[in-house]
Order: sequence, then C-alpha cells, then structure tokens
Amino acid sequence: MLLVEDNSGDVGLVREALSDNGVVVRLHVVTDGEKALEFIDQIDAGKRPVPDLIVLDLNLPKRTGFEVLERVRASSLCSSRPVVILSSSGAIRDHEETVRLGATRYIKKPSSLDEFLAIGGIFKLLLAGDV
Repeated sequence: MLLVEDNSGDVGLVREALSDNGVVVRLHVVTDGEKALEFIDQIDAGKRPVPDLIVLDLNLPKRTGFEVLERVRASSLCSSRPVVILSSSGAIRDHEETVRLGATRYIKKPSSLDEFLAIGGIFKLLLAGDV
C-alpha cells in the first residue's frame, strides 16, 4: 500500500486505522508530490513493487495530489489500482476533479478519531477487491 501524505499525524492515524481493522500490509509512505511521482516512476521501471492500494492527499508540497493521480492513471503498472483520495478539502470542485482523473473514492478527512479509524474498514474492502 502506498500512502502519499505530508502530515505525520495523519500518517499515524492511517496506520492505526489499518491496525484497528486487522489490515496487515507493507505501508510505503511518501511525504511530497515530487517523491510520489518518482515512486511511481520506480514502480514502472520494475524497481519497486506495485501497491495494491494508493491513498493520496491532495494538498502536498512540491506537486499536488491531482498531478500524482494523473501520473498513477498514466502508469502502465498502477493505472488499474484503486486510489483513495484522503483530503481535508470538502470542496465539490476537488471531488469532481479527482473523479474526472480516475479516483476510486474520495474521503474527506474526519474530525473525530472514531470516524478516522473507520476508514480502515474501507481500505480493507478495497484491498480485498470487495468495493
């Protein structure tokens, strides 16, 4: 699983959400858009394994989540992988743009711990191919 997130607190919450839902995955964390693009290039070059799921923030340093999503969908190896946008943005235009670019799901980052932990259940279903 690839998590593209620059907020270390949110990275910790994603880890906890996965653990609480019994999801055991190798989690690769990339902290900015530039590194995410390089990561996808490395996957396409056969230097990294293809993630089963990509979780992507939109507001990233260096390159936006929109640019990363475009690159994922252009990737020969990652194009069919589910991509979940996990963003603090509730703007309709952001949601519509990610759908246009091929996001699988758009989740606004919850404000409560219980709601954030429940996201792990969505990740579990996507990893199992049930959604």
